[in-house]
Amino acid sequence: MNVSGNLRKMRTSFQSGNEVQYFLNTEDGEINLNDFIEKPFTMHFEGRINCVACGRLTSKAFGQGFCYPCFKNSPMNSECIIRPELCEAHLGKGRDVEWEKKNHLQPHVVYLAASSGVKVGVTRNDQIPTRWIDQGASRALVLAETEYRQQAGLIEVALKDFISDKTNWQRMLKNEQTDADLFDLRDEMANNLPTELQSFVAQNAQEWEIKYPVVAYPTKVKSINLTKTPDVTATLLGIKGQYLIFDNNQVFNVRNNSGLFVDLKLA
Repeated sequence: MNVSGNLRKMRTSFQSGNEVQYFLNTEDGEINLNDFIEKPFTMHFEGRINCVACGRLTSKAFGQGFCYPCFKNSPMNSECIIRPELCEAHLGKGRDVEWEKKNHLQPHVVYLAASSGVKVGVTRNDQIPTRWIDQGASRALVLAETEYRQQAGLIEVALKDFISDKTNWQRMLKNEQTDADLFDLRDEMANNLPTELQSFVAQNAQEWEIKYPVVAYPTKVKSINLTKTPDVTATLLGIKGQYLIFDNNQVFNVRNNSGLFVDLKLA
């Protein structure tokens, strides 16, 4: 199969007890990448980059696939994406007020996600479990539920002195797992919250377990950079987070290469 298209974050589908299904968008429609695991995979980057926001050609991608004007001005790249405590959607403010209403003036959760360690994070309620899958979490648990993004951000900030808000992506890809009890950790983190934030703590959350379609994990991690090595020929061994895992310990972050136009040859 030969397909082409601008790379985008892979869409995922997940049902409890099953492996995550990964879908890549191409000019000919979506393809299920799970079908090509343990098969030859060839990728060629021809040098073309299109902005993920406006579509224009750009010589360099900023952030995760933006041209420079959109990197500076798009609501998809506003500061509160990274620092939700700065969100002003609830005040009727933002780079694009209607976009903020649709995406940030919505119920959010603060969660604990386990991979090699446990991290705290924030996501919109309707992004469960997508956000956890994108981060390669093997288990996850909702810690708090809020009415909008800024509230969730305040909770995350209050917990950063006690728990990391980052994923160690290399250890995650090597499938190093923590056995931490998420329920015990949730109770501990809830007790560390200021009194005015404790009312947001979720009382009846269930732990999610997530399985990934991987037949072999890398023992070392060698990240593929298409701008330096535009041709890749390998065997696809699995997918975890937003990473394709190949033989020879090679990995490729699809989301971080958003906007790059590639030609794919799949067996």
